Amino acid sequence: MEIIRKYFPQLTDEQQRQFAALYDLYTDWNSKINVISRKDIENLYEHHVLHSLAIAKIIQFTPGTTVLDVGTGGGFPGIPLAILFPETHFVLIDSIGKKIKVATEIANAIGLKNVTPRHTRVQEENQKFNFVVSRAVMPLADLVKLVKKNIGTKQLNALPNGLICLKGGELQHEVESFRKTAELFNISDYFQEDFFKTKKIVYLPL
Repeated sequence: MEIIRKYFPQLTDEQQRQFAALYDLYTDWNSKINVISRKDIENLYEHHVLHSLAIAKIIQFTPGTTVLDVGTGGGFPGIPLAILFPETHFVLIDSIGKKIKVATEIANAIGLKNVTPRHTRVQEENQKFNFVVSRAVMPLADLVKLVKKNIGTKQLNALPNGLICLKGGELQHEVESFRKTAELFNISDYFQEDFFKTKKIVYLPL
């Protein structure tokens, strides 16, 4: 939890309470339904919560923004972002029902009012949003094809509406066909832990 305070010192008491509650909740749920690898659960704050919050280093969602989290799993990056941006509405979708159950139970347990978890595939999601976020769900080109239909035209933020992905490793070939429009951000520019050395944010206006 300290690592979250280190990079986000302005958290309210309520936000600190919500972030602090995540460890026990995820540990408990993970023992029943595996959403995080067993050996990685002790790195929950660094590898999952802080990683999700890297998105907040490139955009501060304005109140009233709507965000679709595709392939949310147990709620990443959607739940940490929903804690940080209580005035933004997040729809969390995953094709695996038991993962959505975990995300739903955790959002309810910490009293998140701005999250709607849904058990559905992205192909069947037709609502419009300002942004789509995801964490290493599938290759960029495949994801763009699926989510283009979900990006609305009403602009509310400093960045134009589009797709924001958390990715790792070598991305040159993946972003090649979008090189004129995609922006890459090194997470290591914001967070100094070794884990983030190869991690990037890909932003693509759509």
